[in-house]
Amino acid sequence: FPSLSGNDNSEALPESIPSAPGTLPHFMEEPDDAYIIKSNPIVLRCKAMPAMQIFFKCNGEWVHQNEHVSEESMDETTGLKVREVFINVTRQQVEDFHGPEDYWCQCVAWSHLGTSKSRKASVRIAYLRKNFEQDPQGKEVPIEGMIVLHCRPPEGVPAAEVEWLKNEEPIDSNLDENIDTRADHNLIIRQARLSDSGNYTCMAANIVAKRRSMSATVVVYVNGGWSSWTEWSNCNARCGRGWQKRSRTCTNPAPLNGGAFCEGMSVQKITCTSLCPVDGSWEVWSEWSVCSPECEHLRVRECIAPPPRNGGKYCEGLSQESENCTEGLCIQDKKPLHEIKSQNIETASDIALYSGLGAAVIAVAVLVVGVTLYRRSQSEYGVDVIDSSALTGGFQTFNFKTVRQGNSLLLNSSLQPDLTVSRTYSGPICLQDPMDKELMTESSLFNPLSDIKVKVQSSFMVSLGVTERAEYHGKGHSGTFPHGNSRAFGTMQARNKATYIQNLSSISTRSELKTTAIFGHLGGRLVVPNTGVSLLIPHGAIPEESSWEIYLAITQKESSLQPEGTDVLLGPEVTCGPSELAVSTPFALTIPHCAEVNSEHWNIHLKKRSQQGKWEEVMSVEEETTSCYCLLDPYACHILLNSFGTYALIGEPISDCAVRQLKVAVFGCLSCNSLDYNLRVYCMDNTPCAFQEVVLDERLQGGQLLEEPKLLHFQGNTFSLQISVLDIPPFLWRIKPFTACQEVPFSRVWCSSQKPLHCAFSLERYTPATTQLSCKICVRQVKGHEQILQIQTSILENERETIAFFAHDDSNFPAQMGPKAFKIPYSIRQRICATFDTPNAKGKDWQMLAQKNSINRNLSYFATQSSPSAVILDLWEARHQHDGDLDSLACALEEIGRTHSKISDITETEIEEPDFNYSRQNGL
Repeated sequence: FPSLSGNDNSEALPESIPSAPGTLPHFMEEPDDAYIIKSNPIVLRCKAMPAMQIFFKCNGEWVHQNEHVSEESMDETTGLKVREVFINVTRQQVEDFHGPEDYWCQCVAWSHLGTSKSRKASVRIAYLRKNFEQDPQGKEVPIEGMIVLHCRPPEGVPAAEVEWLKNEEPIDSNLDENIDTRADHNLIIRQARLSDSGNYTCMAANIVAKRRSMSATVVVYVNGGWSSWTEWSNCNARCGRGWQKRSRTCTNPAPLNGGAFCEGMSVQKITCTSLCPVDGSWEVWSEWSVCSPECEHLRVRECIAPPPRNGGKYCEGLSQESENCTEGLCIQDKKPLHEIKSQNIETASDIALYSGLGAAVIAVAVLVVGVTLYRRSQSEYGVDVIDSSALTGGFQTFNFKTVRQGNSLLLNSSLQPDLTVSRTYSGPICLQDPMDKELMTESSLFNPLSDIKVKVQSSFMVSLGVTERAEYHGKGHSGTFPHGNSRAFGTMQARNKATYIQNLSSISTRSELKTTAIFGHLGGRLVVPNTGVSLLIPHGAIPEESSWEIYLAITQKESSLQPEGTDVLLGPEVTCGPSELAVSTPFALTIPHCAEVNSEHWNIHLKKRSQQGKWEEVMSVEEETTSCYCLLDPYACHILLNSFGTYALIGEPISDCAVRQLKVAVFGCLSCNSLDYNLRVYCMDNTPCAFQEVVLDERLQGGQLLEEPKLLHFQGNTFSLQISVLDIPPFLWRIKPFTACQEVPFSRVWCSSQKPLHCAFSLERYTPATTQLSCKICVRQVKGHEQILQIQTSILENERETIAFFAHDDSNFPAQMGPKAFKIPYSIRQRICATFDTPNAKGKDWQMLAQKNSINRNLSYFATQSSPSAVILDLWEARHQHDGDLDSLACALEEIGRTHSKISDITETEIEEPDFNYSRQNGL
């Protein structure tokens, strides 16, 4: 054999030894592929029989003999020589090799017949990188959907094996047929179940290390599904037209893990007609029958005109009637005929006596009626001044009587809606100069109050400024007609009208709850001062070259709308008109309400009174409709309408958690007895108009607001309301026993129909020297909300601190016409509409404008308008009539990215002055 002890390892060994008897070597163990872990060397072994020598050759070069470890043994079965050889391969050897293939080693064994070579065993350095080539990503998957989580493990030698963990527990795909982890390291869940939600981790491992991927959160959600509809409820009207409803719940299934809520309405309503009961009525009597031997004849009738149906009453009375058919000439019971005649004569004389008395009474009644009619026909004056000194000035008693129809003193009436009702007012009436004589005859001045009757009891008390009750009755006409542009008032007529208004200005009347103004094509805003009720007429809603006298009023008497059951009238009954005016774009009507807005607790409806006086439902606030639009803010409802009329908001409480917001206010004044002081606690709807009504009543009684009003959340849970006076100074004031606490039933508070609840307490001071009052007023609902008002006041008016009644006093601007009525200048508004009404690749941009202004539902209403953006801006104007928050609108426009103009930088001059070019084009 050649020597392997030298340094020349490249010397070749002989491939065979000739003439050697025996067999070729047979390998019993060949070297295996191996991996070097870190710096640890690996051992390659080779075993052959029969073998005289075994050497390793690595990468084509013989391994030095000194690096071999050889063991020799004898096979007991065959008696042949067995040789086994080992070598070590280090990390350094593998790293220093730079060949076209991996580092490899091979065994060569010799026998007498020749040589045999083993398989090549590769030697590689094992490693596993840290970062995954692809981490699994979290998913939200609907139930029964497919889940596929991808995982590409880090690069490594040998290649890493992948295992999946769910919530740190290994996943065995053999135990769950729904899960497959064999496809290229991916995790596949064929049909997602709720139990498949969790955190999934991909684990990669080889002989070197283990690596964990980022966890992926899988959420299996369930979209909500509607349950079946309930049966239709009974018709709410026992007779005639009504409605019935049915409901369904989003519980089949209920949405889980962020699944979508059911789309559509949970309540459906349809109209229904209940058959009205019809009472029976008798038909006409039949002809009399033939006279019987008993001297009687009969006639009959039936209850068939009409017959009773639908539960109606049967006819009252007899269905058969009989009488003597011979007028007494027939002999009955064997009596002589002359006895029967004498009885008939006596009866006839009694009838004559009673007939004469009746005629006399009728004659007297006719005479009285005739005299009365004659006296009435002599009255020809529409205005009767009882005291003639009223025409020369000063404070005098006078009386306006109702003007008869056709009175020549009233030449022309400005027709107004029949909205005023009988009210009582007090205050001085002053006629200041002889020119006031024209007041009695000038017809134009009586136009606003055509049927007025004022009666002041004591002119002396009025002259001293001491108010006393005065009766006011007013009744207007039933319509308002358009005015032409050429209409003008005469100078004398206007001056007399101004004088008349000045003379009545000192009366604290409630005519402030009605506002009237003339509007044209430029539109404007109408406000009932300090009530929260307003009307916005958009630019262009009224045709050009025409103007209309538009009115806005609040019904001051008790509303004709009577809610059913636990339904609540949430705000005032508001009338706008005239009804015959047709607008080209929707106008915005704002009505305050007292409900705590929550669709889970309230179902709020808009109703309109028909011309016949019946209330009909227009829409539900949550309803999708294109006829009108309701936007419910926390304290007011903004309604887009196309027709004028009388409207009201009705709340139907769905649960006991429905909250009606009440404003609690305390007024006080000294009583006639100088030692007594009266406290009056009001619980009213949290609407400005309800508070104004209380303020007007208290002004008449001399009351003063003692503390800032507070808000009480009154729940519809049938628990009563308690009002009590606490912490009265014991040695300065006293209250009558058993009167410090008053309890009001739930029904009286909940179903008050807009009438403020009023509780009075009378306190008495021990000495006149006591001028300060300190106490607490506690108003609470049993098992509900509580408010405490701290009273700290002086009972002397000149020392009392004044508290403002209204946060936004808009009494100075009840009507604004033209551009000044709007916060957004017309030129800016035109550019916004032109920009957002134009569709782009992403859809209608006005939808983004609506979304940025918190208008997220019933967008189909705006889609039906000729300019959706203009209607959205009109709604914005109605919502921001007090703050005019142009910055919020500018931010919304900038977020959409369709405009770069900042509206808030517009100067006051731009806002107050209209676009001159536009005005000239429209002939203004």
